[in-house]
Amino acid sequence: MGPLPNMLEYLSDAIDILLVTYLIYKLIIVLRGTRAIQLFKGIIVIVVTWLLSTYFGLRTLQWLMSQALNIGLLAILIIFQPELRRALEQLGRGRIFSRSNQPDDQVALRMVGEINKAMQYMSKRRIGALIVLEKETGLSDYIETGIEIGGKVSSELLINIFIPNTPLHDGAVIIRKEDVMAAGCYLPLSENPMINKELGTRHRAAIGMSEVSDAISLIVSEETGQISLARNSEINRNLSEDELQEFLALELQPPVRASRPLWQRRRGKENDG
Repeated sequence: MGPLPNMLEYLSDAIDILLVTYLIYKLIIVLRGTRAIQLFKGIIVIVVTWLLSTYFGLRTLQWLMSQALNIGLLAILIIFQPELRRALEQLGRGRIFSRSNQPDDQVALRMVGEINKAMQYMSKRRIGALIVLEKETGLSDYIETGIEIGGKVSSELLINIFIPNTPLHDGAVIIRKEDVMAAGCYLPLSENPMINKELGTRHRAAIGMSEVSDAISLIVSEETGQISLARNSEINRNLSEDELQEFLALELQPPVRASRPLWQRRRGKENDG
């Protein structure tokens, strides 16, 4: 064999590896939009354990991992059924290879103003509300439980959704980037026994969402009109207009000029009190 066939063979292998790597990357991107990413990590742990048990000659562990891998394909089809369906739908629309663009600073600034305006309006009139801002952990599973909206974020839209005695006011609104994805969504309720008994279903749902994702949940109390914010399994209550404005700017329009994040400053105030 001459040098040219060898070079073509190497080039073919390189293209093959790049394509497989890219497909795996896109698979991770699709799964990152759901809770299934945790199950995907579990499968990786099983594969790594099987390789290590084979290398070190741990026969019992190797047998157990082999059995798990034998039924793995069927388990993946069952466990990842919603995600596989969503990926095929995206492939059919030509979106699976599309690039996700983050909203620019102008859009983020507009969102901060619109969300804060809606929260202040509902707070003054004691209109109960629950708004969830999606971040890295996708909330597609919860979006599918509600009614699709697909409109741009605006204070008027958010206020109209939560007007009492309307069909969608009881559930949660989920926002992805600058779009109101769905309303009337069902969220997981926190089962933490340490939660203040004064908090109702909206607050428990907001905390529950913060326990299973990195989303930010904004709540308006129907009883008191207080604005609260849940994040990382914690809740901060009775936020002022300026505090909410600053936090939204910090999350939606980084970086922000601030000496210390609002979250840390409020925690310091609570400790001093």
